[in-house]
Amino acid sequence: MYDQETIVKVLNHLGKSPESSQREIAERAGISLGKANFVIQALVGKGMIKTENFLNNKNKLGYRYILTSKGAKEKVKITKNFIKKKMEEYEALLSENPE
Repeated sequence: MYDQETIVKVLNHLGKSPESSQREIAERAGISLGKANFVIQALVGKGMIKTENFLNNKNKLGYRYILTSKGAKEKVKITKNFIKKKMEEYEALLSENPE
């Protein structure tokens, strides 16, 4: 799919702001709109998020992105792996440049 950092950013944003547009999600995650669309569709396909139309939205194309329990569990798992990887990178940098 995409790198774990992108997925974590998208899932974190959706967890906080489920009614965000894909454009807002892309801006917050620092990715292109096309990439945001692709990642969101992949997350929907994996059952990590689901979409709902806004009930009283004037813009009928508006969606709410809801993090599923599977998505919440995967978010925790990916976040832990991401932090572990960054700590390993940090330790490697320290060992290369001891002061």
